[in-house]
Amino acid sequence: MYKLIAIDLDGTLLNSYGEVPKENIEAIKKVTEKGIKVVLASGRISESVYQIAKETGADQYFISGNGAMIYDIQTQNVIYEKFMDKGKILELIKLCEDNSIFYNVYTEDMVIAKSLNYNVAFYYHENAKKAQEKKTNINIVEDVYSYIQKSNVKHFLKMTICEENEIIFKRILRKLKEVSDIEVLDVSHMSRKKIRSGTEEVKVDYYYTEITKKNVDKWYALLEIMNREGIKQEEVMAIGDNMNDLEMIKNAGMGVAMGHSNPQVKEVANYITLDNNEAGVAKAIEKIIQ
Repeated sequence: MYKLIAIDLDGTLLNSYGEVPKENIEAIKKVTEKGIKVVLASGRISESVYQIAKETGADQYFISGNGAMIYDIQTQNVIYEKFMDKGKILELIKLCEDNSIFYNVYTEDMVIAKSLNYNVAFYYHENAKKAQEKKTNINIVEDVYSYIQKSNVKHFLKMTICEENEIIFKRILRKLKEVSDIEVLDVSHMSRKKIRSGTEEVKVDYYYTEITKKNVDKWYALLEIMNREGIKQEEVMAIGDNMNDLEMIKNAGMGVAMGHSNPQVKEVANYITLDNNEAGVAKAIEKIIQ
């Protein structure tokens, strides 16, 4: 009997347009009515994950920043945190600026960037069809280094690095891996998302990596929730598609990979479902949770 289902957002619960298919919402409702806890586990900022948790009825805990923070929705308290230091963020910003690489910084409640490109462009267009309270807070500033240096922001979840050219991307990846006290997500494929522009579709394709504090992972955050709730490893089902989902899929009692998942993620999964544009989360839940 599964007592907890952990679900990634982008590429998993959400389709390529950033929407939650109604089949997925219905599947979550059915399992929560059975007393199974559904935990959204995402790399997004906390406020964005919180809004999707409310939309889907996954209203007990959520994980943001790839495991940097756990929020208890019922008590409205942060119960676990592993934030990046401001000094480390500034060190990484300088590295990106020196190498002319696009980057953005995630805090609990906003994404800080210099322009609307790559993942930030996707969030911006995603916001257009959302109510004000559900929008991802995007803060565009001319000088990110100075802004953060002077700001009172203390809680940094992660940084994201984006680049279209594979050679340039691999070069910056090597430099990032030389920096101490950080985790650099090993992503070898391009992010492929779609933006609706009137009747047309615009593809947003780019290489990317995500940087967190050392030893931050969705699985480690899940262990904290499991300990609090007295849930065993074999009682956990985890669904995801990317390298930041690998540990939770590998270690859960039932690890589910989306149909379009990274090959390394598929290798460790117990079950492979349909892709995120075919409501693969709902299909997996219906198949496994009787």
